[in-house]
Amino acid sequence: MIDEQTPAAGTTGLKASLSTSVARWLRRPRSRRELIDRLFAVQSLFALVVVFVAAVIASPTRGGENLFLSTGNLGNIVRAVSEIGIIAIGMTFVVLLGGIDLSVGAILGLSAVGTATLMVDSGYGILPAVLAVLAIGAVFGALQGYATARLGIQSFIVTLAGLQVARGLARIWSGGLGIPIAYGDGPKEAPPAFEILNGSINGVVPVPAVLFIAIGVAAVVVLRTTAFSRHVYAIGGNEKAARLSGVPVTRVKVAVFAIAGLLAAVAGIVHAGQLNQGSPNDGAGYELDAIAAVVIGGTSLSGGSGSMGGTLAGALLLGILNNILALNNIDANVQLLIKGLVIVAAAGLQKLHRSVV
Repeated sequence: MIDEQTPAAGTTGLKASLSTSVARWLRRPRSRRELIDRLFAVQSLFALVVVFVAAVIASPTRGGENLFLSTGNLGNIVRAVSEIGIIAIGMTFVVLLGGIDLSVGAILGLSAVGTATLMVDSGYGILPAVLAVLAIGAVFGALQGYATARLGIQSFIVTLAGLQVARGLARIWSGGLGIPIAYGDGPKEAPPAFEILNGSINGVVPVPAVLFIAIGVAAVVVLRTTAFSRHVYAIGGNEKAARLSGVPVTRVKVAVFAIAGLLAAVAGIVHAGQLNQGSPNDGAGYELDAIAAVVIGGTSLSGGSGSMGGTLAGALLLGILNNILALNNIDANVQLLIKGLVIVAAAGLQKLHRSVV
């Protein structure tokens, strides 16, 4: 039966996990399989370093300055990555479970509309509006998880339907139009403090990037130190065996999809703050970029294998790739082609890994 004892809390459990990982890496590989596993465990980090170095080399210069390495450009990269990265964190839990969530981009759009509407049209303060939107995202995701777990419907189908429902709700809520966010103390203006999401700390680190990093660190801790994460991996590896071992499969699935919906709502709030508006069309295609980040990060689409660190590296890799292609004025269609090849290569590496071991 799967051990459900609560691991050491907080930093103690994380330190123990990290110490074990370091000790494993320092020890000489005992077999060819272990060596291959170690190499594939860092494939996303290695790919990130390679892409970063290639971007530095390929970057155009202006006045002798490398444009890619400029403080403003690096800030733009992490700002652009933040929304996709936050969604990808939730998507990682879903994929580890052996599922997929196609609704997260639409939930982002619904959340952006909800944020703008509640603050501008309904006169809500920041905290009530944010809590309401987060609740909507979490409940929406939980309902999808319940349909998947309890009714036995494939997550692909459930979330495809969820995508349509979320888009429809966003259009009904907004009247099919974008809701601009103006700041001030007037009846149709949002509290000025919400504009912080469009700002930076010391003019260098974008606030959305700080949120992305904080959520990413928390997710890493959860996956490394909690019984919940062991249940997620167990279900993704073999759902029937996990159920027979006493894992509360339904509860875990509902919780995982609720987390994905919650984080999509967080990304929607960030999106509204960055663009100063909420539109029912916001977030279109974001689910695909999030899935790409997860796949590039080494998480198996069949479930049961992967890491949150890999997803974070995958999201940053995509952001750097998009940025350097744009800096070099590469045609948008060619950019899509290159991104597609990168995703196929990452999936191919996963297949190679499984066939070798």
